[in-house]
Amino acid sequence: MMFFKLFLRSGSQVCRLQCEPALRSVLSRRSPASSSAALSKIKSMDELQGPSFMTSLYWLFVKGYFNKTHQMQIEHTKIYGPLWKSKYGPLVVVNVASAELIEQVLRQEGKHPIRSDMPHWRGYRELRKQAYGPLTGLGAEWQCIRSVLNPRMLKPKHVSTFSPAINQVVTDFIQRVQWLREKQEGGVMVHDVAGELYKFAFEGICSVLFETRMGCLNEHIPEETQKFIDSVGEMFRLSPILVLFPQFLWPYLPFWKHFVAVWDHLFKVAQKLIDNKVIEIQEKVNKGEPIEGEYLTHLLVSDKMSITQILGSITELLLAGVDTTSNTISWALYHLAREPEIQEKLHREVDSVCPGDKIPTSEDIAKMVWLKAIVRETLRLYPVVPGNARVTAEKEIVVGDYIFPKKTLFHLCHYAVSYDECNFPEPQTFLPQRWLRGEERFKQHPFSSVPFGFGIRACLGKRVAELEMYCILSRLMKHFEVRPDPSGKTVKPITRTLLVPGTPISLQFRDRRLKQSE
Repeated sequence: MMFFKLFLRSGSQVCRLQCEPALRSVLSRRSPASSSAALSKIKSMDELQGPSFMTSLYWLFVKGYFNKTHQMQIEHTKIYGPLWKSKYGPLVVVNVASAELIEQVLRQEGKHPIRSDMPHWRGYRELRKQAYGPLTGLGAEWQCIRSVLNPRMLKPKHVSTFSPAINQVVTDFIQRVQWLREKQEGGVMVHDVAGELYKFAFEGICSVLFETRMGCLNEHIPEETQKFIDSVGEMFRLSPILVLFPQFLWPYLPFWKHFVAVWDHLFKVAQKLIDNKVIEIQEKVNKGEPIEGEYLTHLLVSDKMSITQILGSITELLLAGVDTTSNTISWALYHLAREPEIQEKLHREVDSVCPGDKIPTSEDIAKMVWLKAIVRETLRLYPVVPGNARVTAEKEIVVGDYIFPKKTLFHLCHYAVSYDECNFPEPQTFLPQRWLRGEERFKQHPFSSVPFGFGIRACLGKRVAELEMYCILSRLMKHFEVRPDPSGKTVKPITRTLLVPGTPISLQFRDRRLKQSE
């Protein structure tokens, strides 16, 4: 083994023979001369630079980057370049912070890509004998889950059928905004917009997945629903803390019991909703009535998954479908309030496609290019998942000048790449026109902003999340002119597994009809 390591470091013929399967796909597009030169420069993962475990702890807890790990990506890129190695407790992570290198990782991810093995989430399922879902499943098991879940979630013709349910939730949210304003002096302020949109997103995804309303937008939210919402937040808060510790220590950690309790509640509520739907379907069968419904009904009737499997999958889909919508729309409104010209252009577009009281449909939204550009630019500035993960499960791969063995955990630094001036001139500026066709000066690498991932492991709820975002943003523009918080308060993001507003976003919502009549 020592003999092999010495040869690997020296770039000898032995190294070339060992590396060849992984190198072939990377080097095949280069000329023979450049391929030979690149092969001779290949280094081992041991030679990759980066902070030690103690240095990582220093950055997280002394320099204060624990809830700013997205910003730490940028700082470490300045120190180590676009590829470096970090140690976090039992984890060794290879960080990738350039569009070109991210593309190399994703194009070598294999037949059964692994985002990460998520030991803390899988550990709960093993403890409680729950089924894995699309986020925790691995290998062929994961592929089987996705093959059942994909069609109704990703095919536009199926996703468009969710529009009526989502638009009803949007209508209720607009009414809630009006109610919230009336409670404030002056009648225009809505405080903690992100928190209110979180309730909207929760209600919206539940109406799609469970085909039921949870009461998140009621004046008084049901106690069980509020606990359901809080459990999701707690799970995301505890997850990044838990993975810093070896798995054998978890049962002895004070917050492990709390982590298990919040998962217990999530599965308990989801199980109740599924049981109610099963009873509803059975009653229709007994009466000889046609069985009509959307996502949950389809899964139950198709008989391709057991109840336990449906429970595991639909609970994970719920988790993936809340923050994407709520945070992105919060940031979009935050910037639109500060950029009245961009907001007015959006209002004109929505009004021209859907005049009067017409509610936008999927067909209408397809014509709103400025709306889509605004959402895309918001996702660039605030990627919901600031750093995605991949594990090389099937083979060693080559990234840049390094070869990495199986089981290497890669951290794809999407946030750092989103702020790379080589891809995005004026990266700190909100410029939706970057995403319009024909804007040659804004051409960027296709992997410079991939908010929903890439390939067969891309976000399963992408189209539903986009539909929700387009529906609510377009309709809010029809009803309200959004203005900034008069205090001039600036809101910065923090990392809580996902990228979220660090402080509450408060905005003014002024009636457009009243403005037009003035």
